[in-house]
Amino acid sequence: MIQYPKAFIFDLDGVITDTAEYHYLAWKKLAESLGIMIDREFNEQLKGVSRIESLERILSLKPELLDMPVEEKEKLATKKNEHYKELINQVTPEDILPGIQKLLDDIKSHNIKIALGSASKNAEFVINRLGLKNYFDYIVDAAKIKKGKPDPETFTIAADYFGFEYRECIGVEDSAAGIEAINKAQMFSVGVGDRDHLSDADYLLSDTDDLNFDLIIEKYISNHK
Repeated sequence: MIQYPKAFIFDLDGVITDTAEYHYLAWKKLAESLGIMIDREFNEQLKGVSRIESLERILSLKPELLDMPVEEKEKLATKKNEHYKELINQVTPEDILPGIQKLLDDIKSHNIKIALGSASKNAEFVINRLGLKNYFDYIVDAAKIKKGKPDPETFTIAADYFGFEYRECIGVEDSAAGIEAINKAQMFSVGVGDRDHLSDADYLLSDTDDLNFDLIIEKYISNHK
């Protein structure tokens, strides 16, 4: 019978810190330069997916742009990232979302491994800015991910690094694509956010402040009985 999990695998944006807002502002600025308007509702589609996939979804709002050369799309994606990096230079430890530091401390105190599974190529930079690098035993290199979320690869790579069975891991996400990826990996999924978007999570909480180690473990163990 499974007791404690072997690893927690966290998404970054909207879970550890709210850099999702910076992604939104950066995409909005790029979209406007192309004559495309996006709002926060549309931005929900961009959470958890790769930079190029996000760009494709934005370009689909102006279909005549979809046929632009791949090199041009790469330049636009790079331009968006430059906007984003300007914004995340403002990040400090004060930007850690409520409840996260306590949860990380509790996980560490039980000698459970912690990994970061983010689609962001800037994830390690942000973790360093937050002062949380020492908590993470492994950070997935988003540049080496062939299939972004909702494919499970981001999460399975982390589990494979440790040599753990997927069912021995817990994934924490705030996006529908992320929850789908965790579920496809047959890991225990913890969703943080709106039930309308995250109804498929094994355990759903409305806010990071509600992330309680003991309750998560209780749900995880119950799920494995």
